[in-house]
Amino acid sequence: MSSSRGSEPRIAPLPPRQWPAEMKAALAPMRPPAGAPPPPEGRPKGLNVLGTFAHHPALAQAFLTFNAHVLSASALSPRERELIVLRVAAVRGSAYEWAQHAVLAGDAGIDASEVARVAEGPDAAAWSPTESALLRAVDELLRDADITDATYSALAEAFDAPRVLDLVFTVGAYDALAMALNVCGTPLDNDLTT
Repeated sequence: MSSSRGSEPRIAPLPPRQWPAEMKAALAPMRPPAGAPPPPEGRPKGLNVLGTFAHHPALAQAFLTFNAHVLSASALSPRERELIVLRVAAVRGSAYEWAQHAVLAGDAGIDASEVARVAEGPDAAAWSPTESALLRAVDELLRDADITDATYSALAEAFDAPRVLDLVFTVGAYDALAMALNVCGTPLDNDLTT
């Protein structure tokens, strides 16, 4: 997953020491609630994506507020969410999104072979019928901005209305983020390349 353009970012991420003061407010929705356990050691911090957002703190605050719902208040399970994000990254060729969420997928119980299978798509062997329908829905949303009746029927066996809505908005959020990362040429963070 790489771009055909050069390796220099079009909009270089700002290092944290250069972030405007407004970034503190923008990051507030992403902070874990008081008393929540810290993330597992060695998890990627996403400093380059945040450093890209630091060029536009008002946008960062709006997007990160929405993204906080997607990441921690969604009706989807963490496993479903990470399968969706990885599929968006694979289809959109977002190396940054893929690398970040390939790590986070492990926290959601997705092993390395399943991560690799996400890139193969909904017809890869060993997906449950619901997971296959979930991945197919991602592909259809990215291609057509809709879900076919057949895919919706397969999803409706396991998904209620809130889960369907969270599926659609998770795809939309990470599609927008993949576009931004690709356009900006956001490089992988050091904690994703070691």
